[in-house]
Amino acid sequence: MTRVLVVEDDPQLVRALSINLHAGHYDVAAATTGRTALRLAASHFPDAVLLDLGLPDMDGIEVMQGLRRFSQAPILVVSARSASAEKVRALDAGADDYLTKPFSMDELLARLRVATRRTGSTSAAGDNATVTTEGFALDMVAKEARRGGHTVRLTPTEWQLLEILVRNTGRLVSQRQLLDEVWGPAHRTHSNYLRVYMAQLRRKLEPDPAHPRHFITAPGMGYRFER
Repeated sequence: MTRVLVVEDDPQLVRALSINLHAGHYDVAAATTGRTALRLAASHFPDAVLLDLGLPDMDGIEVMQGLRRFSQAPILVVSARSASAEKVRALDAGADDYLTKPFSMDELLARLRVATRRTGSTSAAGDNATVTTEGFALDMVAKEARRGGHTVRLTPTEWQLLEILVRNTGRLVSQRQLLDEVWGPAHRTHSNYLRVYMAQLRRKLEPDPAHPRHFITAPGMGYRFER
């Protein structure tokens, strides 16, 4: 089922969108703030995002830029801002389409179908997302980790960190990005959070936590996952 993240602070519109999306056989998650949207996107892998630009805590452009750091899911802006300059700004920032409020629900659903069809985002990549190393295996959809034939329990926060690192396998993920996506921009300076949770992941999954092979630290910069 195609997963759609609705980022909108108007509760009536969220309800209308959710009802219509569910009727169209979409799986729906909703966020009323930019920070919540980034956290949900990092943990739920949406196949498409419906994004309002006028959010209470962040400008929608900032949210889009945050999403584009780790997701290529199509972003459809749904905004009351109708000026041509606003549309150009949003499209340049990474939006795939722009729909001005008020809009026809049928038109929105049609544009959503086009966007997900164009990118092939019907969860095909995520539904078989398994990661296997010499020491452990991860089922990213079921959120199950196994080591030595036994299930390893990971906390929701550990899974959030793990999913971001796995999506960027072989690439350095900065401390700031990890803190933004898991705890929010207000915690950008709390690098101690990362040290604690990365130590827990190593203890649970690494064959030798003192000499990690999979969860690599780049001192002062960030972390990298290697298979």
